[in-house]
Amino acid sequence: MFQSRTHNCSELRAENAGEKVVLCGWFENLRRVSKNLGFAVLRDFYGVTQLVIENAEMMEVLEGLNTESVIRSEGSVRERSSKNPALPTGDIEVVPEKIEVLGKCIFPELPFEINRSREADENTRLKYRFLDLRNPAVKDKMVLRSRVISDLRHAMEEEGFLEITTPILTSSSPEGARDYLVPSRLHPGEFYALPQAPQQFKQILMASGIDRYFQIAPCFRDEDARADRSPGEFYQLDMELSFATQEDVFEVIERVLPPVFARYGIYKSASQAPFRRIKYLDALEEFGTDKPDLRIDLKVDDVTEVLSDCGFTPFASPNVIKAVKVSAFDVSRKTIDKLMAETEVISGNKACWVKTGEDMNLTGGVSKFLTERQDALVKRLDLHPGDFVAFAAGEIGAARKTAGVLIKLLGPAAPGHFKEDTYEFCWIVDFPMYEIGEESGELEFCHNPFSMPQGGLEALKNSDPLKILAYQYDLVCNGVELSSGAVRNHDPEIMVAAFEKVGLGEEDVRAKFPAMYNAFCYGAPPHAGIAPGVDRMIMLIAGESSIREIIPFPMNKNAEDLLMGAPGRVEEKQLRDVHIVVKLPEESRDGGKAGEDQGTKDE
Repeated sequence: MFQSRTHNCSELRAENAGEKVVLCGWFENLRRVSKNLGFAVLRDFYGVTQLVIENAEMMEVLEGLNTESVIRSEGSVRERSSKNPALPTGDIEVVPEKIEVLGKCIFPELPFEINRSREADENTRLKYRFLDLRNPAVKDKMVLRSRVISDLRHAMEEEGFLEITTPILTSSSPEGARDYLVPSRLHPGEFYALPQAPQQFKQILMASGIDRYFQIAPCFRDEDARADRSPGEFYQLDMELSFATQEDVFEVIERVLPPVFARYGIYKSASQAPFRRIKYLDALEEFGTDKPDLRIDLKVDDVTEVLSDCGFTPFASPNVIKAVKVSAFDVSRKTIDKLMAETEVISGNKACWVKTGEDMNLTGGVSKFLTERQDALVKRLDLHPGDFVAFAAGEIGAARKTAGVLIKLLGPAAPGHFKEDTYEFCWIVDFPMYEIGEESGELEFCHNPFSMPQGGLEALKNSDPLKILAYQYDLVCNGVELSSGAVRNHDPEIMVAAFEKVGLGEEDVRAKFPAMYNAFCYGAPPHAGIAPGVDRMIMLIAGESSIREIIPFPMNKNAEDLLMGAPGRVEEKQLRDVHIVVKLPEESRDGGKAGEDQGTKDE
């Protein structure tokens, strides 16, 4: 079968008029004008071309064909009498002399209209992802992804980094999220794990003498889905540098990322070096979050001393009271109520508010409780007529979180307080090395157990653990955390001392991280690294709110691959090969999928 194309469907122009051409693609639609006259659209990866049907034979071929069938059209190019400036090929049309069906669509009805697939139910889109990807708006996101990754790879090579791939089958990690486990056929009862990140491998590479490493690394974590997190797997721009400080990492990132965001982003400007550095505790106090969106110019103020025990129950001591002031916030009561309700849904904590009238008296919201504190509040927040103040109260963590949500919601709603058309990067630095775990009530690592504590061994021996800071940092863009990184703890003595604080001795460290600990005992250079999430970067660059829009074959929110039918049952022989017996919960055994074919039995 002859299928070679002379041109793609976005290539022909007026200067091609009179040429004989062969086009291949998907038959998108047919608009019949008369018995022997109609207009059809042929679409391929590159674009569309209009076909003009002028004889009964060609009309019969297309009329009997379902849309989305694949065809080959051989014909002549001519200039249109009625041009379409919205299309690259809008100056021409092709008159086919022969149409050959290469791949027939057997279904007269599609699950959704191709060019409107994004309006369909998400599970339907994922089940028919091969149709969804035919939509140029969806396909273009995959093209964008490819180009961004290509530019990132080139930029890293220009910075002197060596691309090295690390293993996919490795050992289970005792830290972090849940592992995906892979049973071993050759070693009964033992398991591999898919890597949550190449963390240990890249540090071992530094101990191996590799000076600068990177890879576009696949990572696997059994986590629940979110708008900015895909369940199962994701990719990151993983990197590590030997003989490096925190600032060395920052300088690399600040050279690599802004040009990519500026070139491909929906916003054509991005922060230039140096990015703003914000201490972790300062970020919580000033923005109510360690992921601030610097496009918003609103800040958090502490008004506990001014308003505590004013008669409004949530403001009673020992609660902390945070305030977010918005100048000249002229919106309806309905809008305010909606913002307060949304804040409660997101933060799990109620917020309240007041406004200043033309006479500078407080009005609305909880103003009746603040009459005696009015002058002090006006002075503390430098209020003017028409200003709006939202309050968050409670235990300090809850008050900060709620204030952070208020900023996130009020910023875009307040004219003049939100600079939307830019990418604003910042570094969050000086994370605490330790914290008291919410569930355990005991001392735990706050961020990354492999980080170097500020002050080194002396700090570990002589300082209050909760006051020890680490050389750890997060990269944040427009309120989205792109990455965490750290200067690594490369000294076995300091590493053991750090783990001893959380109740793990040298033998525990050797047992949990044998390869890395052993490598460090043979002399390891100081090193540091980071791993910005590729999927999140592209989500921001594309201006999408869901990370699934920029992943070729994403899972749904329930970690199901609806296209391939994963996860799914396997044959009993496969289970026997890897020495697995499946024991299902009682409620699952009567379902249609449970049964002896899975090796199911009670033990």
